[in-house]
Amino acid sequence: MTLDIDTFSNTEGGFPFFKAAGHPAVAPRATAMMAELADAGTVGVYDPLGFTTAFAALYPFDELDVRHVFVQDIARLGPNVLGCAAQPVTDLAALDLDMLLVVAFDAQKLTGDIAHLVSAKTKVISLDTIRLPDDRLTNPKRYLDPLNFATNYAWFRDQNSNVGETDSGGLHTRIATANYWHRYGAQNVRLWCILLGTDGKPLAEWQASLPDAAGGITIDSQDVRASFGLDDFTGQLFIHAIGVAGHDIVKYALDLYGDDTEAGKRALTCTHDANAWPADFYAGLPAPQPGERIMLWIQNSHPCAIPPGVVGLNLMGADDDDDGIAWLDEGVPPFGTLALDIASLLPGAAWPQQIEIRAGKYFVRPRYEIEARANGTTRRRMAHANVERTDLKPDPAIAAAAGLLGKGYLLPAPVLPASRFRSIALPTPMARGQRRLPTQLLVYDPDGTEVARHRLGNLTRADSVAVDLDAVLNGHGAKSGGNFAGHMELAYDFAAMGEAPEDGVDGWLHALFRYEMRDSGHAAETSFGAHVFNSVLTFRGEPQSYSGRAPGLTTRLYLRVDPDMAPDDREGAPDSFCQLIYP
Repeated sequence: MTLDIDTFSNTEGGFPFFKAAGHPAVAPRATAMMAELADAGTVGVYDPLGFTTAFAALYPFDELDVRHVFVQDIARLGPNVLGCAAQPVTDLAALDLDMLLVVAFDAQKLTGDIAHLVSAKTKVISLDTIRLPDDRLTNPKRYLDPLNFATNYAWFRDQNSNVGETDSGGLHTRIATANYWHRYGAQNVRLWCILLGTDGKPLAEWQASLPDAAGGITIDSQDVRASFGLDDFTGQLFIHAIGVAGHDIVKYALDLYGDDTEAGKRALTCTHDANAWPADFYAGLPAPQPGERIMLWIQNSHPCAIPPGVVGLNLMGADDDDDGIAWLDEGVPPFGTLALDIASLLPGAAWPQQIEIRAGKYFVRPRYEIEARANGTTRRRMAHANVERTDLKPDPAIAAAAGLLGKGYLLPAPVLPASRFRSIALPTPMARGQRRLPTQLLVYDPDGTEVARHRLGNLTRADSVAVDLDAVLNGHGAKSGGNFAGHMELAYDFAAMGEAPEDGVDGWLHALFRYEMRDSGHAAETSFGAHVFNSVLTFRGEPQSYSGRAPGLTTRLYLRVDPDMAPDDREGAPDSFCQLIYP
């Protein structure tokens, strides 16, 4: 029951059509256009570019009297589209339809080419009827230019009242992003923001200008609430960047923070952008530990509702049958938000088990929120699941290339100072074709010296093995005054790999890294994937480059410290540190 749309190709990148058709500001226009077609009488559909199936998935044609579907390419004749056999567009000449919908943007030439075939009685409309105004586009001359739809969604909440029995004060969110398009020559970049409530209805709309420099901008839920006089809300913020250059990705950091300062801020965590393309599956969602409640935030990314029985959860490694899958029996309205307590669908799931999310391309990479109760206090943290690839298979060339690429694919993460933090790694299957995962964990001190190596063996898809660095270090921290810090690298262990084809590796190595503060009870976690680093040789587009051909050896990031901390007055301000890793 996956939504029949194309969203992303790992060779071609994102497809702008679904973003253009499903834009929250376009949805009311499209709904009005569909109502006009429903009232028109007999309708024909001209599908010169193959977009009709995707458009119908977002805006169902059930109320339309569609009599004929026409195509331009002879190779596409015959197959069923909207319940009709695809006909050559030249058949139009013998028909008297009330309306003809041309399913294309920038359709002037397409409609001109068939004008001599259309009856004088037939009204012709195209998707240009629903297009955004030119001042909301980066390139008005080509509507489906990917740069016109540099968009993303962000989970967004502001709640002044107590959220739970043990919460004190409100909960807020803060989005931080930067004008990283400036380095590609963009000028006058601005963000068009639409706040969508739990029911998917718009609550507020505004624009914000980015500095003409590699500077940052912050969107705080408390500021939005005050500016528009809003009540408590939980929903999603749709961000559309206009005037961009270089690429169509909107990246950001998302903070969840609370008012409660007496308990050291019970809500204090951060996660990053949602990934702009809805996917079939997501993975890396952890099961709860005792005392934890995990809410999966399902946020519909489309102008069509998510039907009941479409979203499902199963323990990682379960077979693809109904016995192993728990289906959500509740729907989600267009652009709506639903909080799902995973224990309601998978009551027996427990850490370190992992949960696979069956999303059906209805939402972008989802957030999950963990409420951890201990000693009468609830602490909250937020993280995200990751896209589970459906196009990958084990690749023998990865092991064969290892001699030239050193350790090959590496997934580095900090080992925070052991006297204050626990550092935990949990390998997470992130491709549907992955059946085995031969992995090892290497630990390095600040000088780059390997101090420990932990082999996990050839894990099965259903295995969930959390590695606590306290155990791996085997007393090394005590030798360093109890405050060992460094970094770890998760890598493939080719020596543990079996000879069967399903025992191979696919280069999509992921893990969840969790950090727990020993004295306060705070925790934070994130999930991300491996790359090949620091090699002049290239393999499958690695070392990855964002602005040219591989190899790419640099990346840019920005870090936020406490907003109340003035640069010239650090007294009483919280300490911040950044741990840099050179794998």
